[in-house]
Amino acid sequence: MIAALKPLRRPWLWLGLWWIAVLAVVVVCLMPPPPLPPLPDNSDKIEHLLAYFLLAAGAVQLWRSGRVLLGIGLGLVAMGIGIEWAQGAWTDTRMADPMDALANSLGVVAGMATALTPLRDWLLRAQARR
Repeated sequence: MIAALKPLRRPWLWLGLWWIAVLAVVVVCLMPPPPLPPLPDNSDKIEHLLAYFLLAAGAVQLWRSGRVLLGIGLGLVAMGIGIEWAQGAWTDTRMADPMDALANSLGVVAGMATALTPLRDWLLRAQARR
């Protein structure tokens, strides 16, 4: 899988940051929610979509397209579904919501779609300018 990484200047740094982001999403989704002011109904779906979009778009920046990227996308979808299940099964402060899993999955699809745009190599181009 390491050979499938793009030729970045500091691949281990970027890969480490991506894994920290993945871990942060897992932890934030399973810990008790912080007290927040009342929000509009279902506004959390945007947060779910955005978090998974950023994880998937980050993966597009790190890995070359192909089977590895497809596997990562499927893994992120499975993670989103698994976290929703875990919220219902293992926590007393969260509840499983199939619509959250759908928002997670749509975020992954949107993030992976950046591989079809010039944005797919943004990090490579940004490093080349330095």
